Amino acid sequence: MQIHPVVLCGGSGTRLWPMSRGGFPKQYLRLNGTQTLMQQTVLRLRDVKDVANPIVISNAEQRFLVAEQLREIDVAPSSIVLEPVGRNTAPAIAVAAILAIRQTPDALLLVLPSDHVIGDEIAFASAVRTAAQLAADQYVVTFGIEPTEPNTGYGYIRRGVQLGAANAYAVEAFVEKPDASTAQRFLSSGGYDWNSGMFMLKASVYLEELRIHEPEVAQQAELSVEHAQRDIDFLRLDAAAFAACPNISVDFAVMEKTSRAAVVATSDLGWSDIGSWSALADLAQTNAQGNSIMGDVLTESVADSYIRAEHRMVAAIGVQDLVIVETADAVLVAHRDKAQDVKKIVEQLNASGRHESVTHRRVVRPWGSYEGIDQGERFQVKRIVVNPGAQLSLQMHHHRAEHWIVVNGTALVTNGDEEILLCENQSTYIPLGMKHRLFNPGKIPLELIEVQSGAYLGEDDIVRFEDNYGRVSKA
Repeated sequence: MQIHPVVLCGGSGTRLWPMSRGGFPKQYLRLNGTQTLMQQTVLRLRDVKDVANPIVISNAEQRFLVAEQLREIDVAPSSIVLEPVGRNTAPAIAVAAILAIRQTPDALLLVLPSDHVIGDEIAFASAVRTAAQLAADQYVVTFGIEPTEPNTGYGYIRRGVQLGAANAYAVEAFVEKPDASTAQRFLSSGGYDWNSGMFMLKASVYLEELRIHEPEVAQQAELSVEHAQRDIDFLRLDAAAFAACPNISVDFAVMEKTSRAAVVATSDLGWSDIGSWSALADLAQTNAQGNSIMGDVLTESVADSYIRAEHRMVAAIGVQDLVIVETADAVLVAHRDKAQDVKKIVEQLNASGRHESVTHRRVVRPWGSYEGIDQGERFQVKRIVVNPGAQLSLQMHHHRAEHWIVVNGTALVTNGDEEILLCENQSTYIPLGMKHRLFNPGKIPLELIEVQSGAYLGEDDIVRFEDNYGRVSKA
């Protein structure tokens, strides 16, 4: 049977703020190597046999991040499915099951969160083979991780009778996140695994179980696919049908109710869901003082700390057991034992309406990126990068004028009725209310400095007349 990977790209990763943010969550970050977590998820499928191109489930706001990161690793997805609203994992997997059956009637689904780390890809491929055999026999399979500590942040699986293979078991019970004493009892008694959130299941069997236990999810998922629309490289699910799906996880919808639940117990995957900075620090290499250092960092009398500098030099003196993370617009300092509480800072940011919980200073767009450099009353300065062959929408602004100075590459500028070619050190002025467009006709990235001036400089002051990326015009 052919295995259809399903890569789930939801989740905001608030516990890894300030690097992970609502608009650019942890699965798209290079946290532990040269590839992002999402790219690592897709590439580890290379060691698995009989694998189809992946079905990737994302949201509309991050669709170009997904597409660009897949292009970077030369992977062509079977589909990039766009959820109009988040509805948890049960509806997302149902959509993937419907799409997979259209290609392969007896398809197996390998469901993978996009933000996990697996250190031993050979062991992962072996566990997948075992799970595939169980799924072919009509079991709905989850992957269990042997506990290494009494962690209260994971759900647990209690193993039942053995099912053929040495590491394959029926699931006796799923246990919600326990308190510390219960987690210690689970660890001491054995027979329990952490619930990894990875699954192997036959698409048709999953839909059968869903129709029994959560029929509304199955029905609305089918309608959302039936009325979905193609948009460039993406499949947009029908908004009304998908929004009508109950918001429910696959664990609650199927795994805890089915009589077919099985678990493949693993002890050697090198697995982590990187649920906090301390979890990431545990994966990082350390020096003689027990420190993990990334970027331009100077230390004196520092021990057992994780220090990461993304943009500026960071100096630390006389501290221990800290997490220090520097980005362009925020710095986090936390005790390693309190790393889980980063989400409380994100809650404060959200409550006060601050953008630092959602966006970085550098904002990714389908055509490239822009980054704020300076701002003051009635002016703002940005650095804009346009990818080769890409162009911005034909647009205008009601409240601001713009001055563009090219610092690298070549720009083809539409400015009203004129079309001009600008090279390095050349500039143009876009008056308020003028239709304009920016195109990079060259082979290298176009970089320019944009100076905005006017009474209102918000990103929502854009009226789009034409756009290559299907974005809706806003007045």
